[in-house]
Amino acid sequence: MNEIFDPVTLLLMGLAVFILFKLRSVLGKRTGSERPPFDPYSKPEQPTNKANGQDNVIPLPNQNGEQEEAAAAPAQNSDVVIDKVAPEGSALNNALKQILTVDRSFEPEQFLEGVRAAYEMIVMAFAEGDKKALKNLLSRDVYEGFVMAIDEREKRGETIESTFVGIDKAEIVEAALKDSTAQVTVKIHSQLISATRDKAGEVVDGDPAKVSEVVDIWTFARDTSSRDPNWKLVATESAD
Repeated sequence: MNEIFDPVTLLLMGLAVFILFKLRSVLGKRTGSERPPFDPYSKPEQPTNKANGQDNVIPLPNQNGEQEEAAAAPAQNSDVVIDKVAPEGSALNNALKQILTVDRSFEPEQFLEGVRAAYEMIVMAFAEGDKKALKNLLSRDVYEGFVMAIDEREKRGETIESTFVGIDKAEIVEAALKDSTAQVTVKIHSQLISATRDKAGEVVDGDPAKVSEVVDIWTFARDTSSRDPNWKLVATESAD
């Protein structure tokens, strides 16, 4: 029994107590205010811009902001810009220059870029029956026509499967300034895969495996006296 407390055992026990005491003094006690352990799967904190005290985030491009910025800067070499899209002396050239006199932000090439984006959005929103997306892009009359077509399609239980392939060409073919309203008509050559299916899933129009060439003539308008920089679709027709 006394062998348990031989000098060697007592020495080791004392050494162990001494080591524990030293570790406690070095590591300290937990007080509840310690930083939590690092979690490699947690979302990192967003850096803060100390100069202004705001989150240092990169804002996404804003369509209205871009157009307002363009409106603030006068058009440079306006005659040359217009001559690129319409022959000098033509009725179209004169009409575009007339629009430019009341809307210094108008730039044909940038306008056509916007038309390309709007065309895809409108075509796909119509196929998907997305009335909310259409409302911001169409005039009231055109919107009501699109909604009527969507409602009739839904009543028949039909659905449209559509894939937008791309736009081959978009060109301005007409323009006019009526009072303060600018109107620009664009001929759009696009490629689409589209098929309409009935309730039973049978194809009643189009071909889900065929790329179709589509030519549309769309007219966009904007009130140049308004601060709203957005153009809206006011008329559509298909080129035969």
